[in-house]
Amino acid sequence: MGVTRETVAMLTSDGVRLDADVWRPAAGGPHPVLLMRQPYGRAIASTVVYAHPAWYAARGYIVVIQDVRGRGTSEGDFRLCEAEKRDGGEAVTWAAALPDSNGKVGMYGFSYQGMTQLFAAAARPPALKAIAPAMTAWNLREDFSHEGGAFRLQSGLGWGCQLALETARRNGDAAAHQAIYAASRAVPLNAEIPCRPPISAILGTHGHYLDWLTEPPDSPYWAAVSPAAAGPIDIPALHIGGWYDPLLRGTLACHRALSAGTALQRLIIGPWVHIPWSRHVGARDFGPEAASDIDEQQIAWYDHWLKGAPLAPEPPVRLFELNGGWRGFESFPPRRGAWSLASTGRAAMTEMDGQLASAARDTAPPGADVFVYDPWRPTPSIGGHAGHPAGPLDRTHADARSDVLTFTTEPLETELSLAGEVAARLAITADAPSFDVHAILSELPAGGGAYELTSGHRRLDTPPNRPVIVSLRAICARIPAGSRLRLSIAAGDFPAFAVNSGAGKPPAEERLIDQHIITLTLRHGAGSGTVLVLPLA
Repeated sequence: MGVTRETVAMLTSDGVRLDADVWRPAAGGPHPVLLMRQPYGRAIASTVVYAHPAWYAARGYIVVIQDVRGRGTSEGDFRLCEAEKRDGGEAVTWAAALPDSNGKVGMYGFSYQGMTQLFAAAARPPALKAIAPAMTAWNLREDFSHEGGAFRLQSGLGWGCQLALETARRNGDAAAHQAIYAASRAVPLNAEIPCRPPISAILGTHGHYLDWLTEPPDSPYWAAVSPAAAGPIDIPALHIGGWYDPLLRGTLACHRALSAGTALQRLIIGPWVHIPWSRHVGARDFGPEAASDIDEQQIAWYDHWLKGAPLAPEPPVRLFELNGGWRGFESFPPRRGAWSLASTGRAAMTEMDGQLASAARDTAPPGADVFVYDPWRPTPSIGGHAGHPAGPLDRTHADARSDVLTFTTEPLETELSLAGEVAARLAITADAPSFDVHAILSELPAGGGAYELTSGHRRLDTPPNRPVIVSLRAICARIPAGSRLRLSIAAGDFPAFAVNSGAGKPPAEERLIDQHIITLTLRHGAGSGTVLVLPLA
């Protein structure tokens, strides 16, 4: 490829050495710099979703992959997000002064590497000209550790293990390393306090897991680790997300926040999960158009901001329409339409009893469905954004369970386009001080199966006296004529989310012995307030 690599180091203002691999074009400079700062060992360089740094270097960039403080071979102690603003700003200034640099820096990377971009941008180093945060969190609690007030158990433990493992390795703590590794391969879910298995004590001393589990929503901790609170950011940004990525809400929140500034913002959302960015998502193949072109998109973005090349005119929002292809929008679509729910009261007993229809056809009388949530056999996680594996998997068997209400349309007479935010407004109550609601919108193709389009989760710790909103994630999809839509409603999604015992205790205190059966009632039909809010495009 005609590139070279060397390992170099910088010193932070407090004297900590940060190591980086630097990839250079073989041709002499000056060249602009692309910087990635990440906590997983710089050799991987996010190649799970991006081309190798050598590919970017061959296109005329000095590519710097830096281990953040306390990771890889960099010195210091790693504390989640704590030093990323100061270190990130200093790293940009240092990278801009590397030999053969033209003094202009862009940053790229996804997930934690997206947050390092936002923190660095908040430090406002003059050399940073543009960023490309992908699949990242804006508010760590709302976008990452929790959803709708419910703790994301499986991913919380999994990522807690991944980061703590590196700390144990660096500390030479073989016993902790072995215990964390074993837990990461079989996430422990049967402890006396399910969210605090024995491994959580080790995770607490080697990482952030116990902070995520125990810090209350209004704790200063969340502001300290969230890019949303790092300071004003006004910089050109290429935002990248995926419909089945667990951090999609963070991507959209970041795009919305930065769009309030003066700098150009562009948004791309593909059909992808967090890893990989492929045409094959879950059990579906979305076609060759769905294969990631993000490497080429980033080169075009940085050729403009760092090299002065013209930027191709295109709509600022580019969304992949499921069952369709790429579509352009001037802004993220806001339009909505309400659809009604109805049943004979047996929506939990047979998938076709519950009916979902447009409000214009709603003549349903008031009705109700009563269903029972049993923690002995919790409603399972099936794909979506929070399940493992993620993506659209066939959930026909899950929908057939008696603890899942299903409301299904007749086969669509004409094609339906959806683009934007989805929400379920539900008049739902329970015989417990606390309960969860999990809502899933699926497509039922004419050929069979039930594949999630989007879902949302909410924990209710105060018995509601009015319909509650369960925010499903945004979507862009074309539903062909002959297919059906289905709204499924459950009281859990395990192990993606911790089981709600019903006792109203924080997850860090809920014991297995506290779990008991919960009976829930969903009222629907005229006068109930229960509707599915769809973004009709």
